[in-house]
Amino acid sequence: MLCSHYTEDLTEAGCDEAGRGCLAGPVFAAAVILPHDFRNDLLNDSKKLTVRQRNHLRILIEDEAIAWAVASVDATIIDEINILNASFLAMHQAIRQLTIHPQILLIDGNRFKPLDDIPHICIVKGDGKFLSIAAASVLAKTHRDEFMEKLHDEYPDYDWKHNKGYPCKKHREGIALHGITPLHRKSYRLSEQLKLSFY
Repeated sequence: MLCSHYTEDLTEAGCDEAGRGCLAGPVFAAAVILPHDFRNDLLNDSKKLTVRQRNHLRILIEDEAIAWAVASVDATIIDEINILNASFLAMHQAIRQLTIHPQILLIDGNRFKPLDDIPHICIVKGDGKFLSIAAASVLAKTHRDEFMEKLHDEYPDYDWKHNKGYPCKKHREGIALHGITPLHRKSYRLSEQLKLSFY
């Protein structure tokens, strides 16, 4: 079972992002403040959950969290400031949208750009260690997946309904045959991606 809180006396917001490794679409980030007595045996790193589990947990988290927010940064900004800074920016935007001011931030990963006067702690693989970060990973992932699925009908040649913008076989084949869309990240050496083995 994941840890409920890093501290017992501070209001913590867990933060995580989704979509850093994609060739297309925005990077999403979420910030979540859970009640101190929140417990859930299913909640974990979103990558370890099925689609059905993630969607179930999204509803539960959004209903039971003290505060939550999701933000995104699009491909144009990603190309301008790079994906790492874009991930930090999306996290900052999500944190600033929270209706309750957190006293400490739990960040998934090993780096973060400080925000205002809020202390933060970076935790490698934190989405598998703390419930609030796991909750943020679920919200970031499900909101981003939903966004990419809605764009599938507009850009059906890239199979975003299934790959969500990640560099899977059909996505790379779509780029090779049809070129890129306004949603593709031009700074991502797409030509090099096309040279990768499809298998």
